[in-house]
Amino acid sequence: MHILITGAAGMIGRKLTARLVRDGVLNGRTIDRMTLTDIVAPELPAGATFAVATAASDLAMAGAAARAIAHRPDVIFHLAAIVSGEAEADFEKGYRVNFGGTRELLEAIRLAGGGYRPKLVFASSIAVFGAPFPDAIGDEFFLTPLTSYGTQKAIGELLLADYTRRGFLDGIGIRLPTIVVRPGKPNKAASGFFSSIIREPLNGQEAVLPVSEDVRHWFASPRAAVGFLLHAADLKGDRLGARINLTMPGLTCTVGEEIAALARVAGADVARRIRREPDATVAKIVAGWPQNFDACRATALGFRAETSFDDIVRAHIEDELGGRIGA
Repeated sequence: MHILITGAAGMIGRKLTARLVRDGVLNGRTIDRMTLTDIVAPELPAGATFAVATAASDLAMAGAAARAIAHRPDVIFHLAAIVSGEAEADFEKGYRVNFGGTRELLEAIRLAGGGYRPKLVFASSIAVFGAPFPDAIGDEFFLTPLTSYGTQKAIGELLLADYTRRGFLDGIGIRLPTIVVRPGKPNKAASGFFSSIIREPLNGQEAVLPVSEDVRHWFASPRAAVGFLLHAADLKGDRLGARINLTMPGLTCTVGEEIAALARVAGADVARRIRREPDATVAKIVAGWPQNFDACRATALGFRAETSFDDIVRAHIEDELGGRIGA
């Protein structure tokens, strides 16, 4: 089996790569080749027992997508995108990367011909939904995004569904919750503070909270996100029917409940490393985001996530900190 991961240098891409290298199989088939692309060349994973090729590639550029699929990967994980805050700040870049790159990839697959029909897992987002919201957003709720990022992801979902309907590929779109706790340095995502108020205090550093503690949101861990992608790749199209884009399970909690979970798991002194510094721009973006979902369809299809924020904090400590908390 040949696997292509776009956006492989990103956090989820790196974790997905590491998991596939560790497992050596996908969908019960042995992996014999992997191609990793991103705007900067991803690092070669350690310990791979199969061929791995890496490339710096901008899928929105003419010919880049065709080169990425030249060896006809069986499964494609399309993760390449710029994040929400950057897409909102740079309108042209957001549409070029998030819309243009996706369209170029789908077109390259269509034009490959010769009966080529790969499985394509598209990383979408709960940003495709917009207010006013019900208490819990179900699978029947309509897409009315209130950000450019959300609009770009919604367009990607529609394209994926149409290309699948026409038989060019076997697609599934998974709307990821906000993924926390993200390791490493902060990125330009407007949602970055959800991770930083956990990550930095656990590393012995101060974190800045730009919104009020009553802000509520929908979360899952990086560990769960990798699980979503792998499970999506294994789902047969006949189980999805015509509605191939679905919201992933997660848990809803407020920022205050996040902080309370941090205190329970790591201690009150760690939680006191959070400094409140309101940011009206971030607060305005976050105010348009959904807060709670009824992901019953995804759950019925076998997708799983954490059920408490305490578990999300523990997963970060185990996976990123070796079980230790910074002084």
